Amino acid sequence: MANRLKMAKVNAVLRLHSQGWSHRRIAAHLGIHRETVSRYLAGFSADTDAAADESENSKPAKAPTGGPLPEPATSAPRVGDSKPAKAPLGSERAEETSAAAAEGGSRSGCARYREKIEAKLEAGLSAQRIFQDLQEETDFTGSYYSVRRYVQKLGQRRSLPFRRLEQPPGEEAQVDFGSGAPVLSAEGRKKRTHVFRVVLSHSRKAYSEVVYRQTTEAFLSCLENAFREFDGVPKTLVIDNLRAAVKQADWFDPELNRRLEAFCEHYGVVILPTRPRMPRHKGKVERGVDYVQENALKGRVFESLQAENAFLSQWESSTADTRLHGTTRQQVGKLFREVEQPALQKLPAEPFPFFQEQERKVHRDGHVEVDKAYYSVPPEYVSRQVWVRWDSRLVRIFNHRWEQIAVHPKQEPGRFSTQEAHLADEKIATVERGATWLLQRAARIGPHAQAWGLAVIQHRGVQGIRVLQGLLSLGEKHSASALESACEIACSYGAYRLKSIRRLLEHEAPRQQQLEFTEDDPIIRHIGVYGELVRERLRRELTARNDVSEGG
Repeated sequence: MANRLKMAKVNAVLRLHSQGWSHRRIAAHLGIHRETVSRYLAGFSADTDAAADESENSKPAKAPTGGPLPEPATSAPRVGDSKPAKAPLGSERAEETSAAAAEGGSRSGCARYREKIEAKLEAGLSAQRIFQDLQEETDFTGSYYSVRRYVQKLGQRRSLPFRRLEQPPGEEAQVDFGSGAPVLSAEGRKKRTHVFRVVLSHSRKAYSEVVYRQTTEAFLSCLENAFREFDGVPKTLVIDNLRAAVKQADWFDPELNRRLEAFCEHYGVVILPTRPRMPRHKGKVERGVDYVQENALKGRVFESLQAENAFLSQWESSTADTRLHGTTRQQVGKLFREVEQPALQKLPAEPFPFFQEQERKVHRDGHVEVDKAYYSVPPEYVSRQVWVRWDSRLVRIFNHRWEQIAVHPKQEPGRFSTQEAHLADEKIATVERGATWLLQRAARIGPHAQAWGLAVIQHRGVQGIRVLQGLLSLGEKHSASALESACEIACSYGAYRLKSIRRLLEHEAPRQQQLEFTEDDPIIRHIGVYGELVRERLRRELTARNDVSEGG
């Protein structure tokens, strides 16, 4: 007995033929034999004629409100009369018969003008405009409501077939979850699993993995394992609107999970969620999930999740990759290795850093706590909420607009990571800034203040830093010119204590005058005179000593 087509394919044959397709084109498009197309179209034509004969013998339907009364039925053929000849397809009688069948057996007065109505529908005209044109261009005497009902019937019968979209190599992969085989627990209970499957749209090469929960971490981990298995990354991923990936489903502007967005940036892939409740948008993976469930997992129970994943890996390579695909008509694994794998994007040097993410409030000391360690943020974010994203190596901090405001290496619990740029100027002690910064501030007062400060550092060492800090603090009460003058006087006396500067500012003491030494002056005797005085003094002392010795 010949194979019978499913009703959906029979309807597709009839629709395509009504659109003017040839038998050969219909057969090639639907993947069936041309004689099968001819046989079903011939049977449909015979059934249509029989339906027309029965409708002539049946009771006429009531005319709809606003429409003309139906014409009396013609006399039915007598028993024994020859069967009327079939009208050729495309003739007026065939068109009226098909229109009558579409309207449940009642013939419409618009059926005679079907070609004209269809042409106007193709031009985008409304039912009202078609009704007006029929009245002006033909002898049509029906009502507007009759035309509107007929246009609606034609619209229902003229449904278009779905369009198949095949992708070039490396362009797209489709992702979905399904029910996996149960895992037997230690207590003897069957634990439910979910099978994750990625299908490359061009070659149909796939990767399968089972998990216990459809979490974001599990979803990203399975995706990364699939990319490692493919040794490459497709340009786009078509996914369902699962909660682990899509926070808010929207065909035009979906809101994705932030970790998924970071994952896509790391691997250079674009996520394209499907329209909600529209599974045919990812039909390749829908069928792929059915395939792994029916062929690999149905009727099986595994001892552990690892055992089930090991079985799936072996099944993919030995069964799924070696099959001849029904659509591509090529071996899946061979097509992947020769055509699609070279077209995939290269994997990044490092795997995706799986991170945790939470909202934190900045403490009054300008730090946020992460795993019992503390990390600084800019001072303007004190007491505000920020987002913290961390992994085993780095801690990144973002504001509410998801702009990165700080990044720190991960610290041990109890440690602080404070960046100097995050400290407010008012909260940095001048001693912390060092001698160089203090001397630069002293130079703003004047060159004598800078020279005095440098001399203080040289004479007093580390203690001079605090003295220099005191000099700068005097600028809050005294002008720069007064400080500069006091430093000049102190330098002239060699006074390098802060109290000397304070006294000079209070009393405004004059500078010590330096007198020049001169060799020629009226009050200064010549050096030779001093030599004679010395010699005369020596002669007197010798004479006195001689007299004493003689007298003794």
